[in-house]
Amino acid sequence: MLGRGGDRVRIEADPQEREALRQRFGLMELSRLAAEYVLARDVAVLANVDGSIMARGRIEADLVQACVATGTAVPESINESFTIRFERASAALDPDAEIELNAEDCDVIYFSGDQIDMGEAVAETLSLTMKPYPRAHDADRVLREVGVLKEEDVGPFAKLRELTKKN
Repeated sequence: MLGRGGDRVRIEADPQEREALRQRFGLMELSRLAAEYVLARDVAVLANVDGSIMARGRIEADLVQACVATGTAVPESINESFTIRFERASAALDPDAEIELNAEDCDVIYFSGDQIDMGEAVAETLSLTMKPYPRAHDADRVLREVGVLKEEDVGPFAKLRELTKKN
């Protein structure tokens, strides 16, 4: 039974789960994914039987993504805290309704029945925590070597800069 606080739980993705997530998120490699968390009823709704459940914890992962500019490997280590609120799905819930969030709001995942899927919640947290546009540290050099110009080299002032260098 959930109360104000619970036991600390640790889950870790096995090789098959990591491979499935690697493919799902288009990663080059996912060598480690683990999370440690505590589940508890939201204190604000403890009196409500259908209240939300809070998961607070930390996600850890080692992965490799492809550089958005060159396709080369960009390793990343993730060690981030997370807070997720699980709320019961309601028949009155409008999936198209706009919700305003502020910086203090946490991720919300809706569930039905009597179980929540922390593995899926951790996978979704991983996807939100990864760098959205990974770029290799030497991407600019590699791009120059193959003839890709920088924006300032082809922008409207490139010709003016060229003329001032001649004088």
